[in-house]
Amino acid sequence: MGGFSIWHWLIVLVIVLLVFGTKRLTSGARDLGKAVHEFKKGMHGEGGQDDQPAARIGEDKPASTGSEQRERDDAAR
Repeated sequence: MGGFSIWHWLIVLVIVLLVFGTKRLTSGARDLGKAVHEFKKGMHGEGGQDDQPAARIGEDKPASTGSEQRERDDAAR
């Protein structure tokens, strides 16, 4: 009744691979890695929120006000 040998662990690994498949195991490992990364980020006090909002793709400057938009619409007419 000792500990498990390397052969026991290899048999368990083969059974797990047969039951779940490699694709599901790799996606699960990736999700676990992301969760650990986010946990470490939270523990260091970095927080999940950025100081500045993320820029939208294709948008170089901040959104304009309603009056600026009306002026552009009038100029386009």
